[in-house]
Amino acid sequence: MSDTTTDTAHLHDLTLTRDIAASPAALFRCWTDPALIPQWFCPPPWGVSHAETDVRPGGASLIVMRGPEGQEMPNRGVYLEVVPNRRIVCTDAYVRAWEPSAKPFMTLILSFDDLGDGRTRYTAIARHWSAEDCKAHEDMGFHQGWGIATDQLAALAATL
Repeated sequence: MSDTTTDTAHLHDLTLTRDIAASPAALFRCWTDPALIPQWFCPPPWGVSHAETDVRPGGASLIVMRGPEGQEMPNRGVYLEVVPNRRIVCTDAYVRAWEPSAKPFMTLILSFDDLGDGRTRYTAIARHWSAEDCKAHEDMGFHQGWGIATDQLAALAATL
């Protein structure tokens, strides 16, 4: 299991790869069903207070993370590519349709590769706009936080 690497081909990438005991369809559903997202998306004590998805190229998403003191952090984005049960590419460079965000931070590239036997190689690549954004995300706790969220994702997907 490889949790944390920085891809040398894309210097502004943070990558998490795991082999998960769940189908690609289950993992894809966890990422796209707004009823499931709050069950795994944030490491405690953070949670998700609201999730909306319009899972199609050009469709918008909104995931509102809520902190332990009630602070809310809305994360808006747009899907760029959707291949059911295989791949999702989304970005916060847009807030809806093709309306630019005030400060783009990253593009997220998710892949769900079927390993057979009910197992999936799950890869999440956070591709940042700049070295500064990449470092800021790493300093925010990317490796630990995304690792915990991926543990929660794997546990939920295994029940679907």
